[in-house]
Amino acid sequence: MNFHREPITFVGQVNLKVQNLERSLAFYQKVIGFNVLDKSERSAKLTADGKTVLLSIEQPINNAPKQVRTTGLYHFALLLPKRSDLAKIVQYFAEIGFQFGSSDHLVSEALYLSDPDGNGIEIYTDRDPSDWSWENGEVEMTVDPLNFPDLLSFGRQQSWKGLPAETVMGHIHLHVSELRKSEEFYVKGLGFEVVNRYGSQALFLSDGKYHHHIAINTWNGVGAPAPAPNCAGLESYTLMLPSEEKRAKIVDQLKSIGASISVSNDSFITSDPSSNRIILKV
Repeated sequence: MNFHREPITFVGQVNLKVQNLERSLAFYQKVIGFNVLDKSERSAKLTADGKTVLLSIEQPINNAPKQVRTTGLYHFALLLPKRSDLAKIVQYFAEIGFQFGSSDHLVSEALYLSDPDGNGIEIYTDRDPSDWSWENGEVEMTVDPLNFPDLLSFGRQQSWKGLPAETVMGHIHLHVSELRKSEEFYVKGLGFEVVNRYGSQALFLSDGKYHHHIAINTWNGVGAPAPAPNCAGLESYTLMLPSEEKRAKIVDQLKSIGASISVSNDSFITSDPSSNRIILKV
């Protein structure tokens, strides 16, 4: 978990728009294992440790379904602390008959699913960083089948009791409309480093040599439009910065490339070239 604390810049919280708050709450509590930290008529804040918000969900007025072939969320990714935790949630999904996808990425082992609105979710555990393979500044990642017999041997006789308190928001993966300006925004503006290029369609970016804190892709089409504001999907996500000095530097870098910046409640807010909103917090 050293990639999700000072002095690293990392994703702290994801904020989603949903069509039906109660339906989404039932899913995130019963299927994923979140706890509710705070709830109002149209929104809720969800936590794993009882104090840190990892996910907020909001039901907009006059809400509409998630739009396809737009920019926005591909998935947000919950990082579990131990491999046995991943084994336990696999067993739990099997018990309740919940369907999911899976993959072995060499750097991690991952499950893939969607919430009731079609918002993508990854749940994963990392392999030890000493086992990651780097060449010419890029980390090797693949999309191999997950070895379930081996994984499940780590979690036998143990039941899933919800997200472990040490769960963090591991990364976020976004649909963008193009890669060149997006790369400039995330590298020259936010200060991330490209650690993997997936052909000409996706980039994986990180701070501190993680396999990725942010990924961007054009799989919804080059030139994909931003979704309507009231549609289910990504509202914003929060980047956690280690100091006021680091934030001031990033704000200056964003201004130097022409990115917009606004200030609200002691947070600086910007948007990438595909209108994905980012809150910069210390």
